[in-house]
Amino acid sequence: MSLSFRLFGPIHLAMLAAIPATASALAHFGRGHPSRNRAISVVLGICLGANETIWYIWRLQVEGFRFPDGLPLELCDLTLWLTVASILLRGTQSSPNRLGGLTLAQVIFEFAWLAGFGGSLMAVLTPDLWAAPLSYPTIYFFLAHGGVMASLLFLVFSGLARPRRGCMWRTLILLNAYAALIGIFDAAFQTNYMYLCRKPANASLLDFFGPWPVYLLGGEATAVVMFLILWAPFRRAAALHSRPA
Repeated sequence: MSLSFRLFGPIHLAMLAAIPATASALAHFGRGHPSRNRAISVVLGICLGANETIWYIWRLQVEGFRFPDGLPLELCDLTLWLTVASILLRGTQSSPNRLGGLTLAQVIFEFAWLAGFGGSLMAVLTPDLWAAPLSYPTIYFFLAHGGVMASLLFLVFSGLARPRRGCMWRTLILLNAYAALIGIFDAAFQTNYMYLCRKPANASLLDFFGPWPVYLLGGEATAVVMFLILWAPFRRAAALHSRPA
């Protein structure tokens, strides 16, 4: 981490507080106005996608195309685009909060909510920064991860989406399947996407879980706990909805 960035200092705490505050303000602005909520969703999705696209262009100009390093294969890359897809889908549906069967849009939202929000939360709590605090890479880092969290919180606060029963296990299966694919890529090209081969150089929760490959099990357990926490606010409502009339 950059020596100029103070973990949990005033600037860091302000960034953390701004994420739920922004989501809450947007949800309050759209409350009672479905068309306004959908418009906010579309704008959020476009802004989040545009921010990521600009980042790709900047990296190509500064670093050039690098293979096998520098590819958008990290979990945060996947969940960011799934968040973009989820919020745009909710914004273009005429009745996005209507309950129905399990759809691809619902699975995408659940994966984004559990894996994306949980992963972005860990990222902003212990940011793995390599540039100065006011540099574009650092600003992008917080815009991307904070944008994912704010967008997903907006969907929940506004009632446009919510996870459903079984979401934890669906997401966990998909997450491990994706990690297996990335693990094969890491082994074939000697990369370290998703930190599957070694821990990050900066301090992180993985430091508490021992050496490789033991820390992978710790990461898996952390994911389960994080999923439980993110599912807990919806568990009672889902149980009531599943009861026969």
